[in-house]
Amino acid sequence: MLKPYLERLADGVLLFDGAVGTMLYEKGVFLNQCFEHVTLTSPEKVSELHREMIAAGAQAVTTNTFGANRLRLDGYGLSELTGKINREAVRLARDAAGKEVYVAGSVGPLGKRVGPVGKIDSEEARSAFREQMEALAEAGIDLFVLETFRNIDELLLAAETAKATAPEIPVQAQYSFRPLRSEQYNNDLTPVFARLQESEHVDVLGINCATGPAHMLDVILASGGVVSKPISVMPNAGYPRDYEGRQLYMASPDYFAEYALKFLEAGVHVIGGCCGTTPLHIQKMAQAILHLDSSRRKGLTIEVSSKEIERLEPVALEKRSAFGAALAKGEWITSVELVPPMGTDLAKVIEKAKTLRAAGITCVNVPDGPRASSRVSTLVTCMEVQRNSGIETIQHICCRDKNLIGIQSELLGAQTAGVHNLLLLTGDPPKVGNFPDATGVFDTDSIGLLSLADSLNQGIDLAGNRLHGQTSFVAGAGANPAAQVLDSEVERAWKKAEAGAEYFITQPVFDVELLSTFLDKVKGTGKPVIAGIWPLASYRNALFLHYEVPGISIPADLQERMKKHDTKEGAMEEGILIAREIIAKIRGRVAGVQVSPPFGRLEAALQVIKNQEDI
Repeated sequence: MLKPYLERLADGVLLFDGAVGTMLYEKGVFLNQCFEHVTLTSPEKVSELHREMIAAGAQAVTTNTFGANRLRLDGYGLSELTGKINREAVRLARDAAGKEVYVAGSVGPLGKRVGPVGKIDSEEARSAFREQMEALAEAGIDLFVLETFRNIDELLLAAETAKATAPEIPVQAQYSFRPLRSEQYNNDLTPVFARLQESEHVDVLGINCATGPAHMLDVILASGGVVSKPISVMPNAGYPRDYEGRQLYMASPDYFAEYALKFLEAGVHVIGGCCGTTPLHIQKMAQAILHLDSSRRKGLTIEVSSKEIERLEPVALEKRSAFGAALAKGEWITSVELVPPMGTDLAKVIEKAKTLRAAGITCVNVPDGPRASSRVSTLVTCMEVQRNSGIETIQHICCRDKNLIGIQSELLGAQTAGVHNLLLLTGDPPKVGNFPDATGVFDTDSIGLLSLADSLNQGIDLAGNRLHGQTSFVAGAGANPAAQVLDSEVERAWKKAEAGAEYFITQPVFDVELLSTFLDKVKGTGKPVIAGIWPLASYRNALFLHYEVPGISIPADLQERMKKHDTKEGAMEEGILIAREIIAKIRGRVAGVQVSPPFGRLEAALQVIKNQEDI
């Protein structure tokens, strides 16, 4: 059974459906028709659309009633069908939604200006809204969604009418902003958000239509400090382009999925799509965010049973591993990333590990299925590397692929195998890799996983029982100094430190100022930070990382430096030099560096690390 809508939002992000009008257009409804009348003339098209959105992952569907008020319908000679259209639209949505999906009664602007600047007065407007809203409420909607309003007074009038009509039904009021320049945000956005925030008739406030995801993220970030109510965001699929008489929206489903993650990070409660968004857009967003929503993950506050089992004192950090000893002593740490192969032959990885040990590198970093790829397991790779080369490893473990039982088994296996250094991560969702339809588990996130490792270090397992022995992990966490929502990233870093992180390793650093700001904000955790370093291989490589890889920002001056080189050799040398310069600038503020060899070129990584005093 469905929870009341506002209670459900308190549990975590909720995914709405996508476009109704533009999808009906794709199903053959001509632009000169009344789209709301299709509910009566071709109900199978409306029902099919709802079912497609739900199958894609939508947790709420919107009724086909955006313009189903008397004033708009009158333009088609259909005003006498106002009640019937609204009631039938709810029935179609409810039949598709069943008992697991919310039905939102869509109410749009009246289509005529309200006085004093318009020709209809507020009472006539209120009457038109009330007639539509009474029909929606009587038919059994779960909430009103007031969408695509461009006049704040009309939107507030609609919200007031909704509450007067059906006080028990939540009101989600969504404004539609035109594209703005950054300097316009405070002047144009703040008054609108403030009035929606202050209105006693608005339960959820948000934005929809008019622009694509990137602009809407800017709007949401600009609203910080003004809004405390739940926020909804429903962007268009970019800007429409006319192609052979058709309006096409160019923002791809994968692009939408990336921004869904950014909206989630920014604290948005409701995410959906507006014009141009298809079931595939919704499917990609569902794959990206529903497994990653922290409110859905199982907490790992491990309670010891009534036997009051005493927790053991963790093994001293310097005694857990050579890497732990280096952290405890404040020694400069160098690590190089070695990616497990997609096949079964570890010989090349082991030879590279031997080279790194001979070069005096502290340890080897072994990522866990980077970009959601399927490779030799990190535990087996770490075991073989340590056994055959003698260098310590840092095993990455992410939450994507195993449930809590499997993750604890992985941790206990690592301890038994002598792999004591861990980097615990939430992990990339499957949609970014070669198996986009695989199911992400995400029973917990990196914070919960750190808590589990910390408990195992104290001799307590997932169920709160005493282990036979205790683990001695040096557990670390990831961090992103270039996160678009930096405050959220910093907050998570503090939570990771509280959960038991002994150190942080950052995403690749190219912007020293961003790193410096992040370091200032997390200094109070007392945890050392190891900077990720990624030598650029070419100008094309720099553009790809900057525009295609989330969480990486490459300053324009560095892009220009790479652009000057026409040869692979010259570009590689420049990339190495940039990386060495970055290390020289940050060395006094970080505990070490973790270098990712460009395209597996180990010599480039060693050139970055060696002889820093020569810079």
